[in-house]
Amino acid sequence: MSHIQIPRGLTELLQGYTVEVLRQQPPDLVDFAVDYFTRLREARAQTSSPPASPPSGYRGPEPSPGLVADQDGDSDSEDDEDLDVPIPGRFDRRVSVCAEAFNPDEEEEDTDPRVIHPKSDQQRCRLQDACKDILLFKNLDQEQLSQVLDAMFERTVKVDEHVIDQGDDGDNFYVIERGTYDILVTKDNQMRSVGQYDNRGSFGELALMYNTPRAATIVATSEGSLWGLDRVTFRRIIVKNNAKKRRMFESFIESVPLLKSLEVSERMKIVDVIGEKTYKDGERIIAQGEKAESFYIIESGEVSIMIRSKTKANKDGENQEVEIARCHKGQYFGELALVTNKPRAASAYAVGDVKCLVMDVQAFERLLGPCMDIMKRNISHYEEQLVKMFGSSMDLIDPGQ
Repeated sequence: MSHIQIPRGLTELLQGYTVEVLRQQPPDLVDFAVDYFTRLREARAQTSSPPASPPSGYRGPEPSPGLVADQDGDSDSEDDEDLDVPIPGRFDRRVSVCAEAFNPDEEEEDTDPRVIHPKSDQQRCRLQDACKDILLFKNLDQEQLSQVLDAMFERTVKVDEHVIDQGDDGDNFYVIERGTYDILVTKDNQMRSVGQYDNRGSFGELALMYNTPRAATIVATSEGSLWGLDRVTFRRIIVKNNAKKRRMFESFIESVPLLKSLEVSERMKIVDVIGEKTYKDGERIIAQGEKAESFYIIESGEVSIMIRSKTKANKDGENQEVEIARCHKGQYFGELALVTNKPRAASAYAVGDVKCLVMDVQAFERLLGPCMDIMKRNISHYEEQLVKMFGSSMDLIDPGQ
């Protein structure tokens, strides 16, 4: 197929459309495409040359998914206000990469040489600590994570130093080790702050994942330290791993009854933020009374849901745990505390080997809003189970210690 020539401008044209689809998640792709390209043609008719950016009325790329929300371990900023597409090209930065070919779904052999920046043991420990809560790294296996950490380099910054500039082409992804940073966006020739980082978080991934210009400027407001990852390593490992994860989890997520009410695009967002954890037989997954941080969907195996009985005691005189439910593949648990914002009302234990898909509380609140009514209805169902088993309604929302 090497004799086939890609028409000039096709890559940029399709990428512009794809970015808008990913950003706006339209319910009907065909109608959206007709509207998008009609506007594009009208815009071209008004000028002597084809437009370099999407037609007016369409939102440009947002600040990287790490912007603002990543300070809480979250990696999505879809609620930011509309931003126009910045025009790339600044001084001696790298040339445009819009035509750069990369298909994360291809299984071609990895022939690129590994990038390695030597580090002292102390630097390695600092780097690992800075990266431990970065969502994009959560699903890497040990070898992939090792390659990423090897490739990362330290960058110290001074007050008022620009780390990245809106409109530039993406060159690196950054993880914050220390320091405070402003997120600035220029719109209608006016620069405004849309958020800050405070000694944690990451930014710069969107430009690398989708070949879009930088959507915001990041300026240090204190002295600080960052860890950078070059675009080649980022795309070779992070982007490809995300594509592999999507292929693995797409069909399973579609089969989960709770998620059937979601749009396809909403389910795909869930695929992008979930992690996978395995548990051994008898291992406790969540504990009654603890603060809730995650939501679980069973990928394989069984999970026993147990609560401490107020009327039964074990041989040590403590409240005995009693099983109230068994959850199986495709079922979920851990949502009750997240819905009610209360401590865990029950404990969950693995029955045999168990594999779960795990979503953190920030992603749960952002992505599962449409499912909230279903989960709230289940609260009364849980109470009915308790009445049936114990003859009284125990307070699930305020579990006893």
